[in-house]
Amino acid sequence: MAAKFVSLLVTMFVFASTLISSSNALSLNYYDQTCPNAETAIAEAVHKGMINDKTVPAALLRMHFHDCFIRGCDGSVLLNSTVKNQAEKDGPPNISLHAFYVIDNAKKQVEKMCPGVVSCADILALAARDAVSLSGGPNWNVPKGRKDGRISIANDSLQLPFPTFNISQLQQSFSQRGLSIDDLVALSGGHTLGFSHCSSFQNRIHNFNNKTDVDPSMDPSFASSLRQVCPMHNTVKNAGSFLDTSPTVFDNAYYKMLVQGKSIFSSDQALLTNSRTQALVQKYAASQPEFYEAFANSMVKMSSINGAGTEIRLDCRSINH
Repeated sequence: MAAKFVSLLVTMFVFASTLISSSNALSLNYYDQTCPNAETAIAEAVHKGMINDKTVPAALLRMHFHDCFIRGCDGSVLLNSTVKNQAEKDGPPNISLHAFYVIDNAKKQVEKMCPGVVSCADILALAARDAVSLSGGPNWNVPKGRKDGRISIANDSLQLPFPTFNISQLQQSFSQRGLSIDDLVALSGGHTLGFSHCSSFQNRIHNFNNKTDVDPSMDPSFASSLRQVCPMHNTVKNAGSFLDTSPTVFDNAYYKMLVQGKSIFSSDQALLTNSRTQALVQKYAASQPEFYEAFANSMVKMSSINGAGTEIRLDCRSINH
């Protein structure tokens, strides 16, 4: 198994090295001298979290994405609200984020070894990587050296791409953060992990438009099963659907379902409305190794979005005083 991905890992390392050479802020060996065992401690915290809760990997990957897309990767999504300020984690798209305790546990272990050295933003970036690799997905070298931000505003979370976005809106959202249309398709593959509440895809299965109740691009039997789980006037708390057929395994099932008309979000289906994105979807549906390589490369790129952090937080939930 390891030998199978040697060339893949080499490619990822070369890509990461190239990217980091153009940035003074991040480095693959940032903690080699100051906290050499940090990555091991973080991986152990993620693994322990996964043993108790199979939704932890999806939660950590989503948390990292939601962090980087607001103020850059500065750990601002980890901050708690205060009397004077409602923080990002309490903004509408982030209310369902969870597993913050895994980051807390990782931080506690790292602080025991190297007090005041490793940022919460770096811990989150590493934890997201571990969440993927421990779920059967690719591994990659994470550039480190992020600083933690002191600003977190709930309404800023409305800048996140919505599950109802079309391809133009998605392209614009990613482009504003220095991410390409190829990154969009690769990072959408993160939907191979996790679950969605009915509210995020209700628009596709009820009152789709004036002519039809259900999105015609959706497989009829699949749509019917979703309508049973999520009726028009749903009263079941936390009702919803897994995002693919193997929601705790990081694989390419998401793309296979997408080409079959069995995607959950409008933003997923949107990837089939552009010739470039459609070709990439079909490529990743046919080849899991090619998806792994693209995902790892795009994760390095996304996790390197510059944040305006200025400190190493001692507690990931609050700024230093």
